Amino acid sequence: MTLKRKKIAFQGMAGAFSDLACRTVFPDLETLPCASFEDAFNAVQNGEADLAMIPVDNSIAGRVADVHHLLPGSDLYIVGEHFQPVEHALLAVKGADIKDLKYIHSHIHALPQCRNIIKKLRLEKRVHADTAGAAAEISSKNDPQHAAIASTLAADIYDLNILKTNIQDNNQNTTRFLILAPEPEIPDTDYDGIVLTTLIFGVRNIPAALYKCMGGFATNGLNLTKLESYVNENFQAAHFYCDLEGHPDDPRFKLALEELGFYAKDVKFLGSYKAHTSRIREDDEYS
Repeated sequence: MTLKRKKIAFQGMAGAFSDLACRTVFPDLETLPCASFEDAFNAVQNGEADLAMIPVDNSIAGRVADVHHLLPGSDLYIVGEHFQPVEHALLAVKGADIKDLKYIHSHIHALPQCRNIIKKLRLEKRVHADTAGAAAEISSKNDPQHAAIASTLAADIYDLNILKTNIQDNNQNTTRFLILAPEPEIPDTDYDGIVLTTLIFGVRNIPAALYKCMGGFATNGLNLTKLESYVNENFQAAHFYCDLEGHPDDPRFKLALEELGFYAKDVKFLGSYKAHTSRIREDDEYS
């Protein structure tokens, strides 16, 4: 990613965890908040932003379903991935004391991720569209009885006090983000790290179609790191989202893709990119 860039789009308000992910990976880029995932995709497509940072999985909440439906028709490519630790903080207005809190505001997923402290403080929950929006509201409300669960970045942006950090129940809470661009950026063939390639495909209406689709990857020694199915609004036309370890110029990959073509349909290449350093093979971990 050596091209000169200026902006990166994300879904949510300034201070959201997606904003934090953008600033972590691209500290020199201006972040562009977008109201929806579709707006973030469109910002890159129409040239308003150079990149987009889009969450696809959370280690606790699971996958972000909307993204799988937007990716195939977006004409954007995955050029990288990022694993962002989700470290929640308890935020309140200046002068607020933790013992006086009565209400807690946050995203519908963030609230259950901090169940222990909410129970301990006996707080009444208020659901918001995102964590940063919750922080913005309690800042404008300026009521010491109200607090928000959000990032420390949100505290800086909305001039809030950090009453307590790392309040999440599970310290392994992590979100995987995809970095999207208008053009693919395939790593050099001599790159000695793990290269991931993402595909989306449908299956033909024949017995054991998925099993046969996967056969080419198995026989050519390509490891699948993710395989998920999803359907359209009529619960028809099942498609599969697939991440695998393999460079598109590798002869083994080409053979596997050729075999996939016999049993799959609508195969679409979504990008090849360097795996994030958080990925550790089990056999590497103990070597």
